[in-house]
Amino acid sequence: MNGALRVAPRGWGTYRSIVAAVRAAGPGATVSVQPGTYAENIVLDQGVRLVAEKGPGTVRIVGGRAAAVTVRGEAGLRDLVIEGGGGEPAVLVTAGGALVEGCEITGGRVHVTGTAAPVLRDCRVHHAGEVGVYLAGDSTAALERCQITDIDSAGVFVDHGAAPVVTGTSVSRTGGHGIRVTGSARGSFEGCEVTHTAAASVAVDASAQPLLRDCRFGDSAAAGVVVTGEAGAPHGGAVARSTESAALADLGADEEDSSAGGEYAGGESGVILHGCEITRTAHDGVHVTSRAVVSLVRCRISDVRAVGVLVSGAARLRVEDTTVTDAAGTGLAVGDDARVDVRRGTLLRLGANGVYAADDARLDLSGSSIDETAYSAVHACGTSRVKVRSCRVNGAREDGLRIAAHALVSVADTTVEGVGLAGLAVDGGDMAAVGCRISRSGTGISLDTGHRPLVRDCEVSDCTGSGIDIAAHTVALVADSRITGVGGTGVHVREGAAPWITDTSVADVQGSGVVVQKLAEPRVRGLSVARTGKNGLFLADGAAGRFEYCDIGEAGFPALYVGAGAEPLLRGCLIHDTDEGLRVADDARPVLEACRSVNVRSGDLPEEAKGDAPVGAGVPVPVAGAGLGDGTAGAALEPQRKGGPRDVKAESLNDVLEELHGLVGLEGVKQDVKTVVKVMQMVRRRTEAGLASPPLSRHLVFAGNSGTGKTTVARLYGRILAALGLLSRGHLVEADRAMLVGEYVGHTAPKTTAVFRRAHGGVLFIDEAYSLTPSGQGADFGREALATLVKLMEDHRDDVVVIVAGYPDEMERFVDANPGLASRFTRTLVFEDYAGAELVRIVEWHAKQHQYELPGDTQEALAAYFDTLVRDDRFGNGRTARQTFQRMTENHAKRVVDLSASTTDDDLVTLLPQDLPALPG
Repeated sequence: MNGALRVAPRGWGTYRSIVAAVRAAGPGATVSVQPGTYAENIVLDQGVRLVAEKGPGTVRIVGGRAAAVTVRGEAGLRDLVIEGGGGEPAVLVTAGGALVEGCEITGGRVHVTGTAAPVLRDCRVHHAGEVGVYLAGDSTAALERCQITDIDSAGVFVDHGAAPVVTGTSVSRTGGHGIRVTGSARGSFEGCEVTHTAAASVAVDASAQPLLRDCRFGDSAAAGVVVTGEAGAPHGGAVARSTESAALADLGADEEDSSAGGEYAGGESGVILHGCEITRTAHDGVHVTSRAVVSLVRCRISDVRAVGVLVSGAARLRVEDTTVTDAAGTGLAVGDDARVDVRRGTLLRLGANGVYAADDARLDLSGSSIDETAYSAVHACGTSRVKVRSCRVNGAREDGLRIAAHALVSVADTTVEGVGLAGLAVDGGDMAAVGCRISRSGTGISLDTGHRPLVRDCEVSDCTGSGIDIAAHTVALVADSRITGVGGTGVHVREGAAPWITDTSVADVQGSGVVVQKLAEPRVRGLSVARTGKNGLFLADGAAGRFEYCDIGEAGFPALYVGAGAEPLLRGCLIHDTDEGLRVADDARPVLEACRSVNVRSGDLPEEAKGDAPVGAGVPVPVAGAGLGDGTAGAALEPQRKGGPRDVKAESLNDVLEELHGLVGLEGVKQDVKTVVKVMQMVRRRTEAGLASPPLSRHLVFAGNSGTGKTTVARLYGRILAALGLLSRGHLVEADRAMLVGEYVGHTAPKTTAVFRRAHGGVLFIDEAYSLTPSGQGADFGREALATLVKLMEDHRDDVVVIVAGYPDEMERFVDANPGLASRFTRTLVFEDYAGAELVRIVEWHAKQHQYELPGDTQEALAAYFDTLVRDDRFGNGRTARQTFQRMTENHAKRVVDLSASTTDDDLVTLLPQDLPALPG
């Protein structure tokens, strides 16, 4: 029978039971039920629709020992109250695509199994017993805008191979999990809300792999989301070895760490939480363990009473654009053999560490920020390996990054500000820090380890303690770094330490520039120390070490102090512009070779120290003033800087020109400088003869790429002008945008003036000068700095020479930015990139200085290596050559150590082609 059938407890023309009406109905018929309570067990298997005629809540169907309603095919239920009993389901769907709308289901669960694909829309499931909605088999149920509440255990339980689509559904007040997904289940949850659960809001285990998008989980009495087992792992839970190399490469792990799994290098995979919010949990926000694979993308985890995200076991986690805030514990904790990749994460206001890595964990942290942590922002210990790239750390009460036990951390292009202890602290582990900026902290960098940490191209500024503190018996490599404005010592080398320090500058520190303690033996080369409150270089009693081609000036105490029993070697060093140059205690035995002093009032170097002593001659030089105490007497001398320039021991012009022409390459620059010198000599001769001088501008533009020797030539140019008598001192003052431009209105002009005054009698060298005229920023303070600079150049045109430097195209734009610049910078010196053969010569020079040899086949391999390098914006010319030599010595050390007892003297000094570094990429 087709059409509409009516069911009512009484009345003519109606069925007394729903079962009877269903039996009489044909496929597609509608059974309209009058208000009342019907104690029946209804089976729908031919597309019949049951409808409460008077609307929601008027019809109650109460099941007995079986399901109240069983659906085996296409069917419909609307606006009914369905009540189960005796532990049986209220609604059982085993096949077909039933549509259940606006129904209230209580006293028993909704049970979907087989291949059923029902739709539950706008339904309310409550007080259903152990489970609210149970989805199993290979079913593909859809839950839309449903409410599931007051359940003894799990609100929604997804089992076996079910793959539901759940949207806009809320789960609350459960005695267990809000949502549990297990077996090999899949499915998606979108726009759902789970609150007030006794166990985790969401639990995923076995080999399940759900997607949760734009969901909210909160007020859990346990964790927010727990993922365990092999959930999310590829191929139904078995770790796919074929995907390991891609995942590990994305995490930066070595090939030997191939025990990992999880295919998430290319994007979201595994168990995915996208755009979800997890808040107010009694335990961890997200807990991933065992061999689970999880992706957290654009999620927010806040106000949790334990760890924000905890990863353990052999789990794999990918985190992207996700925030963890206001956790009582650590923001992200990684342990055991877990692997975690975090990109653009934010960790804020944490009760312990920002990131904690332990055991054999691997963590890659990039583009992220960590702010306001009660402990260290990043703490690595155990045998963990951590990569930190392009991150920002601010406001940690302890260390910015702390590397302990046997952990290995590489940190690059990262800023650390406002931490209570050290910006970077190595305490037993190993670290490579490149391109980092540490400011407003206690100690800038603290190194205490039996490994050999690397600090390269880092900046430390405005710290209250030391810039770099190298603990007793520590061997470290510090290169191309800058330390400014610290309240203590620039670099403190503790007892027995033996660091290598190259091409590093220390300036404007309240303590000494470099302090070397007893038995320490640093190797220092190319160090620049300026404007120190105490000594430039303080060598304590019993100290040693080698100091080559160092520049020390403007010290408050004696620029160089050598304590009793100290035996340092100083070669090719310059001491200048200071009240007292050198002070040596009794029994000190310093060796000074080919050193110079300029503008030193007292404590000058002895003549024996200024000769061209052969390298390694090792002849102790007696120094006047020995035995004058602890090196602090110079503090009582009043600086003599208020009058005219001091007498400078003029250098020979030929000597300086010879030094210029000894540089590798730069043939065009050398010729230009030679022309400028001849013009200046002619100007001087015409002036002495009473003739009018031709127009002459001593200011220059240096246009060239990185590492082409612009700073070196600028320093020589100042010395040339001093030798010609055109500058009183000839010293070089380096500046950049940060030193010239203020942050607020009215700050720029005083800053620019202060820097300009320091260059009085010498050369002001402004690197990357084009940054003073940023494109498209009309109100930038850099233009004020330029206007101030142009006026100062006019007012002091005979006292200061200004050299502006930068990339060729940018410098052309810079000169055109201010009408006064073009008239003052009339000559541009172009610094061409070094050819491959010239780079080989630079490496040869470094090798000779460090007592290495380069056989012919190594030189040929070097030439081929340099010819192969891509010359993009990252190519560093001379800096690349120096870095290549450094990598070669490191590879040489690894190779020679493996030779053990068979090592010969030739092996110790010979660099072979196999020592070349691998080509980038």
